[in-house]
Order: sequence, then structure tokens, then C-alpha cells
Amino acid sequence: MKIDISQYKHIVILTGAGVSAASGLHTYRGQNGLWEKYEIEEQGHVDRLTDHPEKIWQLFGPLRNELETAQPNAAHYALAELEKSLGTSQAFTLITQNIDGLHQQAGSKNVIELHGTIHQTKCANPDCDLKTYPDNNAHLNKAPSCPECSHPLRPDIVLFGEIVPDNKDLLVRLSLRQCDLFLAIGTSGSVYPAAHLVRFADYAGARTIYINLDPMLPPNAAFAEEYLGKAEEILPDMFGITL
Repeated sequence: MKIDISQYKHIVILTGAGVSAASGLHTYRGQNGLWEKYEIEEQGHVDRLTDHPEKIWQLFGPLRNELETAQPNAAHYALAELEKSLGTSQAFTLITQNIDGLHQQAGSKNVIELHGTIHQTKCANPDCDLKTYPDNNAHLNKAPSCPECSHPLRPDIVLFGEIVPDNKDLLVRLSLRQCDLFLAIGTSGSVYPAAHLVRFADYAGARTIYINLDPMLPPNAAFAEEYLGKAEEILPDMFGITL
């Protein structure tokens, strides 16, 4: 399936862990996913900051080590090139659930990191004056403490039990108001956030496309089209991009 991107004015892309799989990063669901290795909703819950902050780092810290050598793959580069190819009258928003920063590394500019970034650390105490700072230390041996208030430090990501920050939620909603092309790539189409966002896009009259290795179970009627396969193979061909 080829898409003539010149026919669309407000393009919104949602990406999930499946986009980064070809870069050697684990997905959450599916074969060899993190769901199989960890009780991820329990270990990655915000409550662990109070009782066992080391579990947060044991779960998410290894990603910092993986990202020392991981590189963007063809899916990341295809989306970056797609954004570069647009005319001045076209709007492009890339919403990602991923916390790995590989979209930006590939060259994408207008990126909303829905769940934050693993590349930064902040204090778990919302009243602390410590500013969020760049940090790629995995902190696997011991959860670090804040030098200002002694509360645990944490990755700058949305943990289970937390909600997406209001400012990011607003940006997402604004991007979908006039959306005429919506793609969900490498993420389940039947659960949040894809199932939620595609309804907004469908209501706006957008063409809605689902791209993933696995079909939607259960199917989501708001997606008009479904293409199964690897994002790094489908996207360059779909948009006629040579990498």
C-alpha cells in the first residue's frame, strides 16, 4: 500500500515499542516481551518509589545500558524523512509511547514523548527544588537518593499508577482536532492509548491505519485499515522513502 502524503494536511503518528524492536530493544507484549520476564505493572508501579525504589531501577535501568549501543532503525528514519518531506502547509505530530529517544536520534523534530524519557532523572518528591537532569547511569545496584531532600530519585517517565502530564495530553488532543491521517505503529490498537486516540482521529474524519506484527484483538472499528508486518519494512515502502 502506497500513500501519497501530499494529499494530507494534518498527519499524526502514534508509535509503540514495536517500532524499536528492530533496534534490539524489548517490547512489552508478545514473544520475549518484558511482560514475560517481570510482573511489570507491580514492579513499575509508582508505589514502589515509597517501599522499594530499587525495583523501579531494576526494571527500567537496563534500558539505559541497552541504549548505549542501540541505534535507530529504518522505521525511525522513515518517519524522520517523512516529516522532512512535508510542505509548509502540512502539520506533522509524532506521538510516541517509547521512552528511548530513538525518534529524535533519527532526526524527528515534532515529537511528543507521552511517557517521558529514560535519558533523564528527577526527584520523586514533587516539592523538591532539584531540577530534572540528563542521566544515563542505570543505577542497578542501589536506588539513588536526591542530594537536596534525600527522597529517591527516579527516571523521568510515567510509571504505572500515574497519568500522562496534562500539558502533553493537551498537545495530543490539539494535534488530533484536524487530523486527516492517523497511523498507529508498533502498538496494540485495542488498548490505551491507541484505542483512545484513534477514536478522536476517526471523529475528525481522518484516514486511520494500524500497522503492527499482530492483528488487533479484539478488532477496533475506528481503524479503517490494518497492515501486518515489520514497521521497518512497511513504512519506507508505504511512503516511497529510500534510506
